[in-house]
Amino acid sequence: MAKLKPVPVADIQEANEEAGVILARLMSRMAPGEHVLRLGVAVDDESLKATLPVTVEGRGDADDMVGADPVYQNNFRFLLTIALAQRFAVGVMYLRSPAPTGDPAPYMVSAWELDHCAVTSCEAARAADLLGGGEDGAAFRDAFSLDDDGGESIYPRAAYTVL
Repeated sequence: MAKLKPVPVADIQEANEEAGVILARLMSRMAPGEHVLRLGVAVDDESLKATLPVTVEGRGDADDMVGADPVYQNNFRFLLTIALAQRFAVGVMYLRSPAPTGDPAPYMVSAWELDHCAVTSCEAARAADLLGGGEDGAAFRDAFSLDDDGGESIYPRAAYTVL
């Protein structure tokens, strides 16, 4: 059983808010189709996993309907919150999406690394390395940034605390 270091409630609340923002940014970038978002986090030599199936219906514009089972979404957000709140948690989050029409691969995979309370987008080669080279014949692509402006991450607080 993992023995987690105590984390102040304010840190957990902030990490939970950031997890919600990350999920919203991910879902807003999804094209129409069936997607699967997976998260694996290692905490104190114990692995924890969450899967979030997401369906996007529409034409690929701002009016698309994005749906996910609330139970899976809450579990995913909870595990992402833990990863953002615990300084010694490491992991990987990846998104498997349908490949664009005409692409020989059935799926496209993007990945993000979680380390020291931050989420960092991975290039295609790094994603393939993290995931062992393949997910059902999927092609890997560079992950998009989950930051506000593609710049510096807003979490953890230590990154922008003035001493």
